[in-house]
Amino acid sequence: MLNRDKIVQRFISYVTVDTQSDPNSETTPSTQKQWDLAHALVKELIAIGLKDVTIDNNAYIMATLPSNVDHEVPTIGFISHFDTSPDFSGTHVKPQLVENYDGKDIILNEAEDIVLSPDYFEDLLLYKGQTLITTDGTTLLGADDKAGICEIVSAMEYLIQHPEIKHGTIKVGFTPDEEIGRGAHKFDVEKFGADWAYTMDGSQVGELEYENFNAAGAKVTVKGKSVHPGYAKGKLVNSMYIATDFINSLPRLETPEHTEEYQGFFHLHHMDGDVEQTTLQYIIRDHDRAHFEARKEVMQKLTNDINAEYGREVISIEIKDQYFNMREKVEPVMHIVDIAEEAMKQLDIEPLIKAIRGGTDGSQLSYMGLPCPNIFAGGHNFHGRYEYVPVESILKATEVICKIAELTAEKYS
Repeated sequence: MLNRDKIVQRFISYVTVDTQSDPNSETTPSTQKQWDLAHALVKELIAIGLKDVTIDNNAYIMATLPSNVDHEVPTIGFISHFDTSPDFSGTHVKPQLVENYDGKDIILNEAEDIVLSPDYFEDLLLYKGQTLITTDGTTLLGADDKAGICEIVSAMEYLIQHPEIKHGTIKVGFTPDEEIGRGAHKFDVEKFGADWAYTMDGSQVGELEYENFNAAGAKVTVKGKSVHPGYAKGKLVNSMYIATDFINSLPRLETPEHTEEYQGFFHLHHMDGDVEQTTLQYIIRDHDRAHFEARKEVMQKLTNDINAEYGREVISIEIKDQYFNMREKVEPVMHIVDIAEEAMKQLDIEPLIKAIRGGTDGSQLSYMGLPCPNIFAGGHNFHGRYEYVPVESILKATEVICKIAELTAEKYS
């Protein structure tokens, strides 16, 4: 039986440490404060009895739970990230416990009239009768992905305390800067030494994912000419108008707010401009590789067409690939998904196998030689004040980790 109270306190101890990452920083980790939790995790991993606990100069943490069987079993790994999103404040997180949730509105912050309501967030109703951990409405919670870290640490502690559960060698890895797309950049796959791994970074109970977006970022720069408006005829070129033409020429319904499931999109997420220069920042997403490449070609052709219209280069575009769909790397070893699916079924959890409308460290790790599907960590409404996680979901994810370890040893006995 898992120690519920200890696991809750462990999670709270993690989320109250500010580990927000910074996309504008060039260091790894991108913020000094990520070291605070990283060092604490190293001490905890040693304290619970893991071996070969290391932390490198970039704050990547690795540890080993040695095999307790006398036959050869593949080495598996579990990975989570300890940074939180730069999209919303992670400073002074004050978790609140809502016991026996009744399915009604939750007042997060009465003074500021901040309410977590099932009328807007329907998934809340999945957890009636359970204990929810919420924010106080002024920060994010950090369940993404400190719930995953809590589950991995708790599972390793449980396996150490229960040697009757047979397992092979298990590797643990914690990374910085996942929220800014760099979580796997400096991950030493060879040092980690696993045959395959799982990221504990999903949301709803039962999620099991081995597909994600192909992803790219695009920076569009538009050059104009500023002339006194009283004498501007035939001379002034307003970069903001050209930028508007670019924006409106892309398919309006192929944006995040109009797409779902396997539908890709163009997403304008930042714009900065004046008459002389306007900059547009886009992300490009599609599960299908051919469609992904076509989206990049659409943006390049639009750039070329606008320049042709003006007879000179008024607009330029820089497109950089960010990550690719891990399905290509996981499908040849689908047994690693099958084991996770069977583990959930044995625990009476209905597997929800679906594609991630986003990315994960696992996508990059899969292309680095470490096939790495993603498993639910239990949180909802990530990156904002309405984030929450059911305690029962944390416990179930912890059980799934233990069961995967046990099943892997059984299948290779």
